[in-house]
Amino acid sequence: MSDTEPHLKKFQKELSTGTVSLVLLAVLAQSGEPLYGYQIAKRLEQTGDPLLGGKQSALYPVLRNLSAAGLADSHVEPSVSGPPRRYYRITPLGQRVLAEWRTSWETTRQSVDAVLEGQLR
Repeated sequence: MSDTEPHLKKFQKELSTGTVSLVLLAVLAQSGEPLYGYQIAKRLEQTGDPLLGGKQSALYPVLRNLSAAGLADSHVEPSVSGPPRRYYRITPLGQRVLAEWRTSWETTRQSVDAVLEGQLR
């Protein structure tokens, strides 16, 4: 383990905490149908998403929080190949919040990039 690795892990965890909800709402918004946790995790894997690091179990608390906040709806359906599945879809409020979060993310990203690239004025 390098001497920088603990610092990187801490930074990645802090960054993940602030962006996972944004990413999950975006996945739900881009889907034309409700998704269950495994489907969401697979979509994140396809994008090479580093935020969750393949930890599907990390999705569920965030999805529950999004539902509790009224940003996502969920319902349970039986599954022919296992236990019942909880499906999630974005709500109209979630769509509006996602639009605001996206604007905030873009502004933040541009500001951080400007500093990292030495473009301070």
